[in-house]
Amino acid sequence: MTDLPLHGGDLAAAQARWGHPAQGWLDLSTGINPWPYPLPELPSDCWRRLPESGRHQALLAVAARRWSVPANARVVAGSGSQALIQALPRITPPTEIAILGPTYGEHARAWSAAGHRVRDVAGLQEAAASPVVVVVNPNNPDGRVVAPEDLLDLAARQAARGGLLVVDEAFGDERPELSLTSRLGPGLVVLRSFGKFFGLAGIRLGFAVAEEGLAARLTDHLGPWPVSGPAIELGAQALADRVWTEATITRLRDAAARLGDILTRTGLEDLGGTFLFRLARHHQAPALYERLGRAGILVRAFAFRPDILRFGLPGSEADEQRLRATLAG
Repeated sequence: MTDLPLHGGDLAAAQARWGHPAQGWLDLSTGINPWPYPLPELPSDCWRRLPESGRHQALLAVAARRWSVPANARVVAGSGSQALIQALPRITPPTEIAILGPTYGEHARAWSAAGHRVRDVAGLQEAAASPVVVVVNPNNPDGRVVAPEDLLDLAARQAARGGLLVVDEAFGDERPELSLTSRLGPGLVVLRSFGKFFGLAGIRLGFAVAEEGLAARLTDHLGPWPVSGPAIELGAQALADRVWTEATITRLRDAAARLGDILTRTGLEDLGGTFLFRLARHHQAPALYERLGRAGILVRAFAFRPDILRFGLPGSEADEQRLRATLAG
């Protein structure tokens, strides 16, 4: 397949390719929760005033409590985890980067753009010689999981020789048992997304958890007001809402199971994923991608593996039925 978008969610490009579907678009091309956190009433001055440092620090404190961040580490907030993915290479002297792949392509693009030598590796053993190692856990797009103890062991070895392990936990909210934020030590930085799990990607909010020195360098690099006032207020309320979090984990788990069942019953092979998406193989995936697009259902295809497609969660029973009928037809 050619001319594939680098990211999901580009409905303008989909419409240019396939036209306007009669039923409207069903966008399953992103791993974003289709049942977003309910928008609370926000203080009016958060829209008018520059973000206040006290409120920013309150957001960081809520995040630190949510993820049980230890006293030797700090939380840094930015305008989406993408901003932090791009910031880390810019504050790191040029070196060799090993990325456990295949995975989210912006890691390689960001490190390469900052002048680093990037290589893809298939396992942690191959990565051990590189000064910086990047692992997405759970992985995008296949949901691959690396055991936390293996990552902590690698982080300790990286720290012993002045290296760094970057663990991207963008899809970690639904798998808290995998998170390293509560075990943060030397040689490790953990990235966390807000918009995916909370279904509010447009707010642009993300976090890094790192030891004091690296956290301070990241903070200096991001400069003043790295997060908008509305994002600060909304983020602080949502991250503190454990009742909504627990109910949402259950809801997403059940929806992911239903999606996997739809895929397998309509002739696709479910290769894995997270609670926010499933990856599937089909012997005619390019043709299926086109058929879905013409029917107004946007999914994610990958140039590096033309036999796979990634499906986000349908947000209603009607959407599930529409997907099932289109795949079966």
